[in-house]
Amino acid sequence: MKKINFGDILNKWENGVSQKNAMYEWLQNNKIYDKDANMTETHRHGENRRRLLNSKPDAILDIHGLSEKGAWLSLEQFFSEAKDNGYEKLRIIHGKGNRSQGEPVLLHTVRKYIEKCQFAGESGYEKAVNGGTGATWVLLK
Repeated sequence: MKKINFGDILNKWENGVSQKNAMYEWLQNNKIYDKDANMTETHRHGENRRRLLNSKPDAILDIHGLSEKGAWLSLEQFFSEAKDNGYEKLRIIHGKGNRSQGEPVLLHTVRKYIEKCQFAGESGYEKAVNGGTGATWVLLK
């Protein structure tokens, strides 16, 4: 293990080099690894994703009972306002489609909208306590 000579850092600091720059220069010259200073963008993204997945949504939209067209218009307005307000996570309550003939109409509409929306990122079904397959969460880019 390399011994740290803080005298070198203090000398540079006293000669007009900022404390931060003097420490950084010393670390670089002595090949000391600073895990916090070298945190990769991928690592930060992973931490942010985990935080968002475990957080409550910033806004919730309930589109139960709307037509496909009405749901689409509501989604457009909801996502636009969410983006303008800097929201990161949304919940859309669309129901499970128990009254739909065949595929659940509103679920299909929500999925189609998420795929086309340029600032909709990762999405999935909520936990059972929050609606299960009757609700979708979306992370915004």
